[in-house]
Amino acid sequence: MRKKEAMNGKWMQRLGAVAACAAGLLLATAPVAQAQNWLHPDSAGRTNQSIFRPLEDWPAPNELRAGSGAPGARYWQQQVDYRIETSIDTVTHSVSGSEHITYHNNSPDVLDYLWIQLDQNVRSLEHSRTYQIRRALPEEIDPRARRWLGVDPFDGGYDITRVQVVGEDGQLGDAAYRINSTLMKVSLSNPIMPGESTELEIDWSFPVPDFGRGGKEEVSDGWIYELAQWFPRLSVYDDVNGWQTDQFLGRGEFYLEFGDYDVRITVPSNHIVEATGVLQNPEDVLTSTQRERLAQAYLSETPVFIVGPDEVMTAASRPTQDGMLTWHFVAENVRDFAWASSKTFVWDAAGFQYRPDQPPIAAHSLYPRDAMPLWNDISTAAVIQTLKTYGRMAFEYPYPKASNVNGPAGGMEYPMLAFCGARPRGDTEGGYSDGLKYALIGVTIHEVGHNWFPMIVNSDERKWTWMDEGLNTFLQHYAEVELDPEFPRWRGSPQSIVEYMRDPDQFPIMTHSDLIAKDFGNNGYAKPAAGLTMLREAVLGPEVFDDAFSGYAQRWAFKKPQPSDFFRSMEEGAGEDMAWMWRGWFYTTHANDQKVADVTRQSTEELLGSAERGRYYYRIKLQNDGGLVTPVQMDVTFEDGTVERIDLPVDVWRANEKEFVFGLFTDDELTRVVVDPDGWFADIDRDDNEWVAQTT
Repeated sequence: MRKKEAMNGKWMQRLGAVAACAAGLLLATAPVAQAQNWLHPDSAGRTNQSIFRPLEDWPAPNELRAGSGAPGARYWQQQVDYRIETSIDTVTHSVSGSEHITYHNNSPDVLDYLWIQLDQNVRSLEHSRTYQIRRALPEEIDPRARRWLGVDPFDGGYDITRVQVVGEDGQLGDAAYRINSTLMKVSLSNPIMPGESTELEIDWSFPVPDFGRGGKEEVSDGWIYELAQWFPRLSVYDDVNGWQTDQFLGRGEFYLEFGDYDVRITVPSNHIVEATGVLQNPEDVLTSTQRERLAQAYLSETPVFIVGPDEVMTAASRPTQDGMLTWHFVAENVRDFAWASSKTFVWDAAGFQYRPDQPPIAAHSLYPRDAMPLWNDISTAAVIQTLKTYGRMAFEYPYPKASNVNGPAGGMEYPMLAFCGARPRGDTEGGYSDGLKYALIGVTIHEVGHNWFPMIVNSDERKWTWMDEGLNTFLQHYAEVELDPEFPRWRGSPQSIVEYMRDPDQFPIMTHSDLIAKDFGNNGYAKPAAGLTMLREAVLGPEVFDDAFSGYAQRWAFKKPQPSDFFRSMEEGAGEDMAWMWRGWFYTTHANDQKVADVTRQSTEELLGSAERGRYYYRIKLQNDGGLVTPVQMDVTFEDGTVERIDLPVDVWRANEKEFVFGLFTDDELTRVVVDPDGWFADIDRDDNEWVAQTT
């Protein structure tokens, strides 16, 4: 507040009156055709094309999905339970398994067949469409990129050896099935009626690839295996699409049903295994010392070594030296299951509690000695920070553990388990650079954060990348700076997205994942995250935004929201119509380009016949050239050097989306006007954001 105006206590009163007066003057004097520039003629006459108009392509509210954005009174979803026995052959680098599936039909529909996802077939020379799509290669190939580009052909995919269904007599019988690329249709002789279930069994094997979301990697001490998308999984059947039958092409990710898992993993006895779920037989696969250390770790806020770096591959680190061991894990109400296995793992863990009266959540990190000292310094602390920040801004973590494993996957997420690839590169002797430290913090928070979106708030990743990646990147941004205030703010801030917003060839965020042909990271991650940051910090305010956002997350936890459910939930929770935001930021590629077009001054004595309101009346003409409307933040500087911040709601553009005139009474002359001074609204051309008074 300016000192002069604070003395008479009238500044804020005047500001409110001036804004109302200016709006009245604008509407009274602007030509109708100009004021209603969003009325466009068509064959039927004039139609309302305002960016503020309601979004009409959202599905109508019904008993399954309410108009408030909440699940409806008759919302339903399927459940799929798995009992799996699997083993790894470290000589042939292959995995085989047998799974028993119980499919619960909670829908009102009769199901004559089941669709099953065969994600490993994306690596099959026989079945993969991706190999055919990605034929052309760059003229020069970085050796580090060979495995990602598929330069060296790899013939993977499933070998399905048995598909059987339990019949009415309780006996297994062969089922008719058909493989279509990354999907398999299993026909049922006995349809599944509403409220009933069926059981089936599948035997399969596949070679473990070197690359992708899982795979294998040889480090100094041996091989690391990360198994993801490793077993045939039921496709989703929901109220929106029926069966989800989009093929897996490598970009659009995974949409899955919740269920309970009982998994037995057989590996060489010198291996350590980490997986989704809770270990059921620690007495069989861990030494007494390791079990004691785990108990200590759960009560410790700092990491405790379960397997120290000097213990890796020693006889004392394993309960037996020969043969194979079976690790037994159980997970309840999860939508997927992944695991990692290696003889090379160092293992540390710590505990975290939201409140003293609750059981501790175990935070684990497993990594080869090659990853030290980076991983033992950073990983577990970053896991715990994720639990803290996401627990506050969305909902408290509901599972008993969260683990991070270093291996071939650069960054991937599964329930209770993340795969992250950052390691020291020898760029600093005996240590690591700040850049690598921030890389590991960022990827760990991001992948562990995916437990909330989409592992619990179960959006359709195959179609809508932004619903998991964008929302997760938004929360990641806050967790990073809470862990380290010096963390570089790259994704999540509106300023970081400006260059992308200038691109005339960008795709709308509301584009099917497999149709985003360029800038996938900016489209699905950075832009939606930046938009949510803008809403929180500069439009709604943290208190209002956080209430609406956590409300959405909590009402859709362990359920399947659609984009309209998110938009409606946010509007209902905030008490704001935000069609302008959803249409401008998510459904189009409009950019924000506000401009100080003109500033004129009049004597209030001459204008009103009185100087009671102040000596001068300024008309500040603002122009919107980018198509996107946003609120207006404006700094005005007075002759005495004081600066005032003026915040105007987005509604100032309702009458005219191209132009707005703001009126200001003051006793002092204006010397400078700047719009979007802090960059909250990602203005793409800041050269015209400023007006400076001419000096004489």
